[in-house]
Amino acid sequence: MKRLFDIAAASTLLVLLAPLILVVALLVRIKLGSPVVFRQVRPGLGGRPFTLLKFRSMRDATDARGNPLPDDQRLTGFGRMLRASSFDELPSLWNVLKGEMSMVGPRPMLMEYLPLYNERQFRRHDVLPGVTGWAQINGRNNIEWERKFELDVWYVENRSFLLDMKIIALTVRKIASRDGVAKEGHATTDRFMGNGNA
Repeated sequence: MKRLFDIAAASTLLVLLAPLILVVALLVRIKLGSPVVFRQVRPGLGGRPFTLLKFRSMRDATDARGNPLPDDQRLTGFGRMLRASSFDELPSLWNVLKGEMSMVGPRPMLMEYLPLYNERQFRRHDVLPGVTGWAQINGRNNIEWERKFELDVWYVENRSFLLDMKIIALTVRKIASRDGVAKEGHATTDRFMGNGNA
């Protein structure tokens, strides 16, 4: 049922939101340049890598040595708007159609975090990563890593179709309020440095 819902929801949204997707893509091209779509390898089910698709929300800006500047110096006002509205996530619907993601599940983190998880935290990879999830409606980026992982694992252990519907409904409310988009003092969220520093 979950996979059928994912296919139906993602395909329907891609059709209904096609005009919005085209407008956002055009604005990204004008304001941030190419590439319009940001691609990054993330861990999926079982920790296996897949290429996550998102609209680009940061400008290319580097220091004198060619290293990317901190997020807060690369994230523009337009990029903040994209993230606050979650419009940057729209290309991820294609990941859902391909079966790499689900509409609901733990958000895919960075590959470099995999060896930093303890055994329980790694359980977040027992299911497909999601466009939205239990942690996203319970603090989004404005919660500590340890709490975020506990919420992810709780979802894995208690997942159901009805819970997914509740999460989707609450996600719409969360996006409308733009609550928890970034952690206080950070442009987005701080990096996970391991359980000794969670």
